[in-house]
Amino acid sequence: MTTAGHTIELAIEGMTCASCVSHVERALLRTPGVTAASVNLATERAAVTAPGVAPAALIEAVENAGYDAALASSGQEQTDRERENRAAEIAALRSDVVLAAIGTLPLLVLEMGAHLYAPFHHWLLGTFGEQPIRLISFVLATLVLFGPGLRFHRKGWPALVRLAPDMNSLVAVGAAAAYGYSLVATFAPEWLPENARFTYYEAAAVVVTLILLGRLFEARARGGAGEAIRRLLTLGAKTARVIRDGQEQDIAIEAVQVGDIVSVRPGEKIPVDGVIVEGASHIDEAMITGEPIPASRRVGDSVIGGSVNGVGAFRFRAARVGADTLLAQIVQTVQRAQGAKLPIQATVDRVTLWFVPAVMALATLTFAAWLTFGPSPALTYALVNAVAVLIIACPCAMGLATPTSIMVGTGKAAELGILFRRGEALQQLRNATVVAVDKTGTLTRGKPELTDIEALPGFAADDLLPLVAAVESRSEHPVAAAIVAEARRRGFAIPETAGFAAEPGYGVSAQVAGRTVQVGADRYMRKLGLDPAPLADAAARLGRDGKTPLYAAVDGRLAAILAVSDPIKPTTPAALDALRALGLRIVMITGDNRATADAIARRLGIDEVVAEVLPTDKAAVVARLQNDGAAKVAFIGDGVNDAPALAQADVGVAIGAGADIAIESADVVLMSGNLAGAANAIALSRATIRNIRENLAWAFGYNVVLIPVAAGALYPAFGILMSPMFAGLAMAFSSVSVVANALRLRGFRPVLREAEPAAPTGAHRPDAAGAVA
Repeated sequence: MTTAGHTIELAIEGMTCASCVSHVERALLRTPGVTAASVNLATERAAVTAPGVAPAALIEAVENAGYDAALASSGQEQTDRERENRAAEIAALRSDVVLAAIGTLPLLVLEMGAHLYAPFHHWLLGTFGEQPIRLISFVLATLVLFGPGLRFHRKGWPALVRLAPDMNSLVAVGAAAAYGYSLVATFAPEWLPENARFTYYEAAAVVVTLILLGRLFEARARGGAGEAIRRLLTLGAKTARVIRDGQEQDIAIEAVQVGDIVSVRPGEKIPVDGVIVEGASHIDEAMITGEPIPASRRVGDSVIGGSVNGVGAFRFRAARVGADTLLAQIVQTVQRAQGAKLPIQATVDRVTLWFVPAVMALATLTFAAWLTFGPSPALTYALVNAVAVLIIACPCAMGLATPTSIMVGTGKAAELGILFRRGEALQQLRNATVVAVDKTGTLTRGKPELTDIEALPGFAADDLLPLVAAVESRSEHPVAAAIVAEARRRGFAIPETAGFAAEPGYGVSAQVAGRTVQVGADRYMRKLGLDPAPLADAAARLGRDGKTPLYAAVDGRLAAILAVSDPIKPTTPAALDALRALGLRIVMITGDNRATADAIARRLGIDEVVAEVLPTDKAAVVARLQNDGAAKVAFIGDGVNDAPALAQADVGVAIGAGADIAIESADVVLMSGNLAGAANAIALSRATIRNIRENLAWAFGYNVVLIPVAAGALYPAFGILMSPMFAGLAMAFSSVSVVANALRLRGFRPVLREAEPAAPTGAHRPDAAGAVA
């Protein structure tokens, strides 16, 4: 999307370092009407909050700052265009590197070879003479500096004139200083002291070549950082098979309309979101939800565009098309998160804003110090060390340290079915010390199911279940619906009933197949004159497990005890174990009664239970947890009923959101509805922030250590000086190493990856456990 409310997204071209980011941001913020601007070097995008400001004014402001801009979008077309631009950039850099190397290698042979091997030096002088060699070096250096190296001058000098120097300015000034000094030594040597008439053509050419090579590696690596988005976009189908005028027609995906009936054959991609109206299949939704096991889908179930059909065939009615599909929303969400700035970035921005001017001032100071206090020839030492300082500085690494890690981390999260709706949540989730979880739909399935049926002697469970279901089919109670659903799931026919009667607070009764069937609480059995004592042990056991027991009587005889509960998801225990292993304290917040909540907590090993809480009061419980020891709280809920608590928490995590990812109160959405995603999200958050800290430590540490070395700090004690060529190599290596370190996040392994079985836990599973929602 190019705009979202008052936010406009721009694609920026021409940025090379953190200073560029600062200059573009300042140019945008100076535009009347702009209230906020955030520029990301890794994604090369700007998010601008500008109510009432025309995009053309923002583009003009960026262009006046020396960069190119255009409205950005999140679709396949924009991504293809960005890929083409990236490929063109890499091709141009590759061509420039080759040309620069062709000119630089002979220079290295002429200059460095002569210094390293005396016989070769004497041969050159004897064969060609000193001045012809200098003229050859001049031609080669000129070709390199004003051929492949022209890009640095085109951007660097104008930026310097605007008093907004960037990395291009450092390279341009450094290379020009070495080149200019060499020109004087070649064509007007009398202007220099006799002992200072040296040339540094090779230094200027090598610096340009190495920095071009570094940018080539960096561009290729940065291209890999956005691989997750490209993989998501390739999920989309190009065409759809719709039913129109009674005939199947293949049409472009853009032509599909809401309400169209779409036909899907085995092995095909599902083109858009919709609801199955005919047929059934198993569908691989792994790239959308992160769940590796194909999901069973039948009539009435939703399907997601971009997922892959299995062996079945079906038809569905299109419900969401174009930008409204889940896949399109995921792409937009991930791109917004990738373009975000973390709180940790604020310090980096403050430093980099003044970094390049500070480096230029330090280079000037270095030149003056060596010229005043340096050994003979002082001018030569002053020039070489000042150029080394200009070249060694690397705001590129600083600018890439945070956004590249965010880009890779949020992309990896999307592959695991975790959507960071706000990039800041990456850092906040890492700081969480307490995880507060809603029970219903988070720890449990979210709807009651019949989990147990135990018959007394003289009765069979399979005979009783259809009778009980027949009576309960006349009731609207959720517990009744659970019993009927289980009977149907087992394939039982539901008999007709007569004389149905309900006694509120007690139970229900009816005539079924000529038999009197009564179902209700223990007090109902006593009211009927039946003693529930024979089932007392079973009732106590089920109660301890947090299940709701019901009794059934047939023809005036106590027949069985049934238990209905909201079963714990099979993945929940392992997910909670993973959260505990991450050092988190787990608190369950539920509206259930204390006994039921305690039963769940005992089974799952939950640290603290807050029971009998109204949905409107959950936010207050989260606030209390935050105030206890200033804990950072992540609240995990269903994203709908728990909106106040999700908003109150330091990080709100919505689970089980299915196809609705636009939950405004949540910071993170777990697409699979699996609590395991929460443990993976926290682990990935910690890995990403750790990766950012590593990058920043390297970027800042590199400059703190090597800039003084380049200035000559080691010379008085050890006689060590840094060559401008080595400075250029180190600078290129710094940027590439930061991007390479960020790309390691693509290898992140989830702490837990367990798919929930497609079939629900049923009454035939006596070990199924849970509690009423």
